[in-house]
Amino acid sequence: MAEAGETTDFGFQQVDVREKARRVAGVFDSVAARYDLMNDLMSVGLHRLWKAFTVQLAAVRPGMRVLDVAGGTGDLALAFAREVGAKGQVWLTDINGAMLRVGRDRTLDAGLLLPVVQCDAEALPFLDASFDIVSVGFGLRNMTRKDRALAEMHRVLRPGGRVLVLEFSRVWAPLAPIYDAYSFHVLPWLGARVAGDADSYRYLAESIRMFPPPQELAMMMQCAGFEDVEWFRLAAGICALHIGRKY
Repeated sequence: MAEAGETTDFGFQQVDVREKARRVAGVFDSVAARYDLMNDLMSVGLHRLWKAFTVQLAAVRPGMRVLDVAGGTGDLALAFAREVGAKGQVWLTDINGAMLRVGRDRTLDAGLLLPVVQCDAEALPFLDASFDIVSVGFGLRNMTRKDRALAEMHRVLRPGGRVLVLEFSRVWAPLAPIYDAYSFHVLPWLGARVAGDADSYRYLAESIRMFPPPQELAMMMQCAGFEDVEWFRLAAGICALHIGRKY
C-alpha cells in the first residue's frame, strides 16, 4: 500500500505514487493505435534490431515457457513464440488494456493463439517458478515500483531461468546534445503529427532521462535476487540489454 505523501517520478514531474499508474495508462491509451509506427519513426527502425538481439541472446529452445511482461503490441512475444514451438508457451502481459488489445490482434493475425493477461507487473498472477525466461522490453521505466516488479520477475522464474530487460539508457556523452534536441523537439512534433499527441511523447522522452543508468539497474536486479547480471550497450548507449540469472 502507498503511504500518504509518497511520491515518484512521472517524467520530470514528481507525483503521488497512486497517480503514476493512472497517468501512464493515459499515455498508452493515447498512443496504442500508432505505437508500432511511432517506434519505427522514433528509432529509424532500430528497435527491431534491438529486439532481435534480445531474442538471440535469450536462446529460447523448443518447449520452453516464456513470460513477456509489459509486452504491449507483442513484438517480443511473437518472436519468442516462433522459437518455443508447439510444445512451448509464451504469455503476453501488459497493465494497459489498449496496448494489450493491439498485441492480441497482432498475434492472432500472425496465426498464433497466445495466452494474454492484463496484469500489474508488480503483482504478477503466476505461481512461483513458472517460467524459463522472463522478458520486459521498454516497459520497466514506466513502472511505479521497479524494485517490486523485478522481485516479481525473479519469483516467477524457475531456478536456472533468466530475465532480459531491454530499455532505453544513457547515450554516449558526446552525442547527448543532438539526442536531447531530437528527443525534446522532434519526438513531440512527430507525436503530434502521427499520433495526435505531443505530450505523451514528451513524457516518454523525459522518462528515459529519469531511468537508472546501466550500473544502477544492474544493482537493482541484484537486489531483487538475480545473479551473474551483465549488460550490453546498444546504438551508442541509446538503449541497453540487461540479463540476469536465477539460481
